Amino acid sequence: MDKLIYTAMTGARHILEKQATNSHNLANVSTNGFRAQLDSFRAVPVVSSGLPTRTMVVDSTVGSDFTPGAIQHTGRELDVALHGPGWIAVQMPDGSEAYTRHGALKVSENGLLQTASGLNVQGEGGPITITPEVSISIGRDGTISGIANGFKPGASTEMGRIKLVNPPPGELERGADGLFRLKNGQEAEVDPTVKIAGGALEGSNVNMIDCMVDMISIARQFETQMSLLKNAENNAAKAGQILSLN
Repeated sequence: MDKLIYTAMTGARHILEKQATNSHNLANVSTNGFRAQLDSFRAVPVVSSGLPTRTMVVDSTVGSDFTPGAIQHTGRELDVALHGPGWIAVQMPDGSEAYTRHGALKVSENGLLQTASGLNVQGEGGPITITPEVSISIGRDGTISGIANGFKPGASTEMGRIKLVNPPPGELERGADGLFRLKNGQEAEVDPTVKIAGGALEGSNVNMIDCMVDMISIARQFETQMSLLKNAENNAAKAGQILSLN
């Protein structure tokens, strides 16, 4: 009977973890550039001096869903979306590099090009400085050009180029801040094949309908595990009554 309790207990525990992941994805259904987190579980036999008749469920997280999200036109000059695979490099406060697909950029008070969360966008030569009083345009290759306001139209001035990278998905891992990094701690190389679209944002790749269906399915799976525990409790009570008659 303890085997039944052990199996149901580990199952219920990891079903709750899966529900937490599903809820996290659902909460970010409207977060630009968000990549859905994927979880999977597997049974691992418990190795001991006895026979391997018991298994323990462990979380074998498979990572993230890198399917591109829908691109929406905004018309804002500092919004960018990536076509297909690829990432925008950002500089963390400790100087390391991380990657995002959230392309809602802004210019800080110091004139630095930043993400909406305040991280400096990494250029191919470091952070990118935007000259004040200019109209900005961002090319498909990430090149940022500006034309001075209040003057006759003239040649545009190149201010920098956004570092666009495309490391293999298997080499990426998500951090607690939602940004991705290389597992080996190194910086990814510039990939000239990555292209972006100006005046647009990429939405989350989370499908809200699928998340709602998964939530209902997970809830039913949890109820099944609770029923097994209840059955084990009833069986133990009846066994106790039989033993007391003897």
